[in-house]
Amino acid sequence: MELSVTQENLTKALSNVGRVASSKTGLPILSNILLRTDGNRLLVAATNLEIASTHYVGAKIITPGAITIPARLVTDFVSSLPKGTVDLKVTDSHLAISSGSYSSVINGVVADEFPELPTIDETSSIQYSIKTADFKQAVSQTIITTSNDSTRPVLTGVYWHSFEGNLYLAATDGYRLSERRLVETVSEVAAIIPTTTLQEVLRTITDDVTEIDMLFDETQVRFRVGESEITSRLIDGNYPDYRQLIPASSETNVVMNTSEFVRITKIAGLFARDSGGSVTLTADKEKQTLSIHSIASELGENTSSSTAEVSEDGQVTLNSRYVGEALSVIDGDKVVFRFSGKLAPCVLTAQADDVDYKHIIMPLKS
Repeated sequence: MELSVTQENLTKALSNVGRVASSKTGLPILSNILLRTDGNRLLVAATNLEIASTHYVGAKIITPGAITIPARLVTDFVSSLPKGTVDLKVTDSHLAISSGSYSSVINGVVADEFPELPTIDETSSIQYSIKTADFKQAVSQTIITTSNDSTRPVLTGVYWHSFEGNLYLAATDGYRLSERRLVETVSEVAAIIPTTTLQEVLRTITDDVTEIDMLFDETQVRFRVGESEITSRLIDGNYPDYRQLIPASSETNVVMNTSEFVRITKIAGLFARDSGGSVTLTADKEKQTLSIHSIASELGENTSSSTAEVSEDGQVTLNSRYVGEALSVIDGDKVVFRFSGKLAPCVLTAQADDVDYKHIIMPLKS
């Protein structure tokens, strides 16, 4: 293999796929990056067997071929080179890289030992094209409630599914739940995408990418992000029927300024570190306020309150971190907080006639 590419394009490709290469595996080849010519392009690829990441770079191909080389070394070396043309030449299992007065030879492994990259039949797959801004917001709003508990793998991903003509994302860790309506759809889809995959897609997005293309088959999902593709296995299993946990109505409805809610939650959280983040929220209909009280047994206590529109008196105890994280992903100047007593799930949404995002938090025992 012998070819020339630009340093800028090769650096971008290596950076995008290099994160997927894994040194924490019993297969040393998985810590390598595959370089392989494909027509007049260079394919740069890495896989950890769960996720495969590929990126195509326009190249001047002199001799076709392929090789695999250590991901970290080649990424760091190429990114350190000055902008301009980079020449690559393979001899046996060695890759010579040169650019101007810089040159290096990296010992690689023949490409035959690299795992076969996954494929998806585009003619039979379910496909979506989603605006990048909508994709980023929807994923960011849901991955915060996925679980780290590997004993319940279905909860370690985000559930993408169609329901009544819309594509929804949902995630729960058993203590809180988030649901985001994304786009209208006529396709039937039900797939659990690992959180790590979605985080990798978010990291791959650049400012010049306006749409994300998604393809689902029975066991895999593929994301096209500009010149990059990320293919991942789906999590096997049935997602719980979460909708029954979302209250249709509540006894106490509170509407308040989002930034004020964030402020009093943050302050209360400072005094809740010794109590597992436990804070008590009190809605006062007569005063039209929402107050948050927290106690640190050795440091002191705090009560912060803010003006709000309150329908009925009520009190509930929640984890301050959960409340803060929910408020951080809700759009809008005002937020609706509703609950029914001390044990029923609480709901946080933006104040809107047609809400796309719901965040549910289970109360703590006070």
